Amino acid sequence: MRRLELTEGAPAHGIELTEAEARAVALSEIAELNRAPGETGWQVAPGRKIGVVQVDDLQISVTPKIPVERLIFLMGYATAPAYWREHSVQLDPEESLPEALAHAFTRLAQRATEQGLLQGYRTVDDSLQVLRGRIRVSEQIGRRHGAGLPLEVTYDDFTVDVTENQILLAAVTKLLRIPGLDARRRPPLQRLRLQLAGVAELRRGEVLPRWTPSRLNSRYVPALRLAERILAGESFEQRRGELHVSGFVLDMWKIYEDFVGVALREALASRGSASLQHRMHLDIARRVDLRPDFLWTSHEGQQIVVDAKYKSEKPAGYPQADLYQLLAYCTVLGLREGHLVYAKGNEVEVVHEIRGADVAIHCHTLDLDQPPHALLDQIASLAARLAD
Repeated sequence: MRRLELTEGAPAHGIELTEAEARAVALSEIAELNRAPGETGWQVAPGRKIGVVQVDDLQISVTPKIPVERLIFLMGYATAPAYWREHSVQLDPEESLPEALAHAFTRLAQRATEQGLLQGYRTVDDSLQVLRGRIRVSEQIGRRHGAGLPLEVTYDDFTVDVTENQILLAAVTKLLRIPGLDARRRPPLQRLRLQLAGVAELRRGEVLPRWTPSRLNSRYVPALRLAERILAGESFEQRRGELHVSGFVLDMWKIYEDFVGVALREALASRGSASLQHRMHLDIARRVDLRPDFLWTSHEGQQIVVDAKYKSEKPAGYPQADLYQLLAYCTVLGLREGHLVYAKGNEVEVVHEIRGADVAIHCHTLDLDQPPHALLDQIASLAARLAD
């Protein structure tokens, strides 16, 4: 197995690839490839995603620039802030992203199911030799044409085959398919799959069933939320020509944006209400969509608009397109201030006074190298500055 391990923002590495391998890697978006004219080797740099891709005997992995334990915290907090504010999952700093995800999910799923699998009632339509529940008269006449048996019945079955367990099983299955998953992470996942033996597997491509947090499934919530993030990751297994291509990749920018929005919402919850990915339009005809990451309205009617920007390449300044985007938000909302929150790189915090618009755009930075409690303190401090 040929292995190439890359880190976000790191320089390119040279490697020999066939034309077919290079095309397969490029299509996965996990890496960017370049080759000088006349050269046989490729320069491979981290792309737009993190994760792992395997093309036959070649495995390329891209790890985030922050510790993998911090990444799991960002993913967890964005989905279950109350739990992750008080708990953590200890991870080996040397673990790859797939191994860390498998470890964190296994720990949460074991904690959720240690009292036994969640059970519930499910309505079942069946053909039986004995009466159970009630007869479906129209189906009995239409299918059996007066025959007494079998009976077309409907009954409520108390079963472990409920939505919550189906989601856990789907996450287990997806993790086990990740290429290159360390052997020590497979046995706990296999045990979970055996424990979920009475649960129906979701078909590939099937829409994830909906569930609602309640008193009955409260012990499942942290595991379910992380399972949803795992299932939202892009997983693929296919053939491209003669090559077998498989992988699991995540968008780091999406993880960061979700975390910032939820963390700001939690920090400002007592003072107003927040809308994440708020939908509005730039034009009167409502043809041009705008989706600010975070729009907060205080109890007194004050509004704050924020966009979170994760820039893995650590540019020397702030991209102008981000400023134009915030100016559009402020114009539509009639606000005199807008805010950009970047993952801290080489930038310093600045304020841009927009000529002729009477709008100021504040560029803030968030240091992701801090431990969770310090990271949440940064968010609390930023929230206080935005609202005052």
